[in-house]
Amino acid sequence: MKLNEAEVQRTLSQFEARVVPESHPVATHLSEVFGPHTFFIDSSGVNVLEPAAAPDAGARRGEIVNLAYWSDGTFTALNAHEPEPTGVLVMLEPEPH
Repeated sequence: MKLNEAEVQRTLSQFEARVVPESHPVATHLSEVFGPHTFFIDSSGVNVLEPAAAPDAGARRGEIVNLAYWSDGTFTALNAHEPEPTGVLVMLEPEPH
């Protein structure tokens, strides 16, 4: 899913990664391969946030899904694979009180 700036900042406050700027050439390539998403790079590879069902009807949440692992020790090449949920949940908006 594509995130707005507030959602990107909220995600980064809960998940240790770097966002791939939409203006970066690799973002275009990633979108061609994986579809329109906001992409996050971490030590395991390329990740996106997908909607996750909330246990209540309250705040919106997402789950980090890994799309590609680093294939070398220099973090310059990736191996794409089937989307793999990581179990990491991100609150996209504050929980209602």
